[in-house]
Amino acid sequence: MKTKSVYVCSECGYRSAKWLGKCTSCGEWNTFNEEIIEEKAKGARTYTDDGIIRSEKIGDLGMPDYIRVRTGVGELDRVLGGGFVTGSVVLAAGEPGIGKSTLLMQISASVGKEYKVLYVSGEESKWQLKYRAKRLGLDSSDFYILTETNMGRIMSEIEKIGPDFLILDSIQTVYDEASSSTPGSMTQVRESSARIINHAKNCGMTVIIVGHVNKEGGIAGPKVLEHMVDAVLYFEGERRESFRIIRAIKNRYGSTGEIGVFSMTDKGLEEVENPSEMLLSSRPEGVSGNCPACVIEGTRPIIAEIQALSAKSFLQAPKRVSNGIEYNRLCLILAVLEKRLGLRFSGDDVYLNVIGGLSLDDPSCDLPVALALISSKNDRPIDDKLIAFGEIGLSGELRLVGDVERRIKEAVRLGFTTVVMPKGNMPKASVNGAQIIGAGSIYEALKIFRQSSE
Repeated sequence: MKTKSVYVCSECGYRSAKWLGKCTSCGEWNTFNEEIIEEKAKGARTYTDDGIIRSEKIGDLGMPDYIRVRTGVGELDRVLGGGFVTGSVVLAAGEPGIGKSTLLMQISASVGKEYKVLYVSGEESKWQLKYRAKRLGLDSSDFYILTETNMGRIMSEIEKIGPDFLILDSIQTVYDEASSSTPGSMTQVRESSARIINHAKNCGMTVIIVGHVNKEGGIAGPKVLEHMVDAVLYFEGERRESFRIIRAIKNRYGSTGEIGVFSMTDKGLEEVENPSEMLLSSRPEGVSGNCPACVIEGTRPIIAEIQALSAKSFLQAPKRVSNGIEYNRLCLILAVLEKRLGLRFSGDDVYLNVIGGLSLDDPSCDLPVALALISSKNDRPIDDKLIAFGEIGLSGELRLVGDVERRIKEAVRLGFTTVVMPKGNMPKASVNGAQIIGAGSIYEALKIFRQSSE
């Protein structure tokens, strides 16, 4: 067979004979990677019709009994929708050192009590795996380990052992001898994943594939890999922080709104069943620029602490730093405060941070962000027992949000006595005795500062 070099877009799969800075198909920049492909000889047959009809009427098909297997880790089961579905393929991605391998070894030990588990590592030796298992207290567990990067040998071992669960850490380290490209290339990732997925679907084996992330934070390798799997789990958090969050960005058998919260300890990842209490455990009292927010993650309300700092800038272009809140959202709220309230942030450096490494994309965070910015700008603390939520429009109006009662009940449970929300969300009856303040606009929400000064 002849070989030739082509450049393939990692986002859409478009092929080009030469490298391009911008993909002419999807418009993305710097997505072309070189691949070596093999051309089949002319006239070679690729398909033989044996006369068998393989299509079936959908009405004649029976429904399979999908079995969910619980991992023994409640927070992960929540994200998956109740556990792993038999025969499903899950892609777990995250930055190096975030805790992927640690959690997967804990899952292997838990699931291995009832099922046959094979843990394949292409990055560590068997002695390194043994040391980690000993550190986590799992060295007496009953799951198999294999240190191999050759896909042919991995498939051979799978056929010999016949595992119910397969963990492959990571897909970027394995290679298929049928392809001449280097390990980690798009061709190798795509072909190796296809072999694993086809085998899993045919024999009912559950597979967890570990994937690296690139410098932009996306999953490395071809975009088609995310479409091939049944679920994509993304690990979030800072390596220097103890919190770890698992978020499902794709899930064919459950919701994509749930998150799992963990704490990294010397014994591995431990579940945080009540993240709101832990996130607020070190919250300062009587300090300006601080306002809690209640967001809905899946079916669970979580209270997060939002901190803002506005300080006079000595730079020609003042700094804007946002951690946990989208940067453009911060700029929008600052523009609304300047236009509708006359507050001048144009000469200030503005810093915004969500405690615990959380990333909040709920629009209801707009109001607590605005109140924290106003509090810092005027150096006037907000009542420590006050919580707020609501979306802010460009005219300064407060828009309606959902799941109001659950938010209020969670706030009251954690000791908050005052809740500021959009006027249109005002409940008809008192909720657990909490004081509800309804505001139609960000201007009306300023009365909380007048009340605190009184």
